[in-house]
Amino acid sequence: MRGLSERVVLVTGAGGGIGSATARRFAEEGSIVIALDRDADAVAAVAHEIGSSGRRIEPVVADLTDRESLERAVASVVEHHGGLDILVNNAGWDVFKPFLQTSVDEWMRLIDINLVGALHMLHLVLPSMVERGRGRVVNISSDAARVGSSGEAVYAACKGGLVSLTKTLAREHARHGITLNVVCPGPTDTALFDGFRQGAANPEKLEEAFRRSIPLGRIGQPDDLPGAVLFFASDDAAYVTGQVLSVSGGLTMAG
Repeated sequence: MRGLSERVVLVTGAGGGIGSATARRFAEEGSIVIALDRDADAVAAVAHEIGSSGRRIEPVVADLTDRESLERAVASVVEHHGGLDILVNNAGWDVFKPFLQTSVDEWMRLIDINLVGALHMLHLVLPSMVERGRGRVVNISSDAARVGSSGEAVYAACKGGLVSLTKTLAREHARHGITLNVVCPGPTDTALFDGFRQGAANPEKLEEAFRRSIPLGRIGQPDDLPGAVLFFASDDAAYVTGQVLSVSGGLTMAG
């Protein structure tokens, strides 16, 4: 895709799943990838795998719930690279329970990781994009935000908030040459979906029900997502902002 070579890209939650797949694709396009994750071993392994082929990737260990660690991470990127061209807010976490069985502590953790973490990253990254007069932000939400999902009430609320936040910031920062868009995965074979399976009384039956309900006939894979992410981040989407794209095999087709 156009305009990705030599761009500095920060991907949160890059230690596995959709995050590592996205980091890999950006690196293949010639981007300079900053792979951020709280799991030092996981993000180091991803960086080693991608970097061993000569592509440029730098692992960064930081926790989305720790503002100071994020400040240090972003400041280091700006110092060494002059700023960020692209931010992908991908990191997320979920607990699968009916709402009335959840605890306040679980709510707070869900909100801190899925919404406040993205707020921190946007608050830290957008100023340098404004100063440079350009930037791309892709926020990874969920189809749970668009149509709801039983057992994911607070997660869906956070991801719905991320959609609304993206649309608002897209309006605020269009004049600065910054675009913000959203990719909403459907059921995808990641550690998060594995947790969903484990919380089910009959995981095999649940997975088969998902497969039957998806028109394309299969659960999504992490590699199904980067194409949509990179499109929004590329120059091919220079005139696209404030939009939401579902990548769900057709599971949801709501506008």
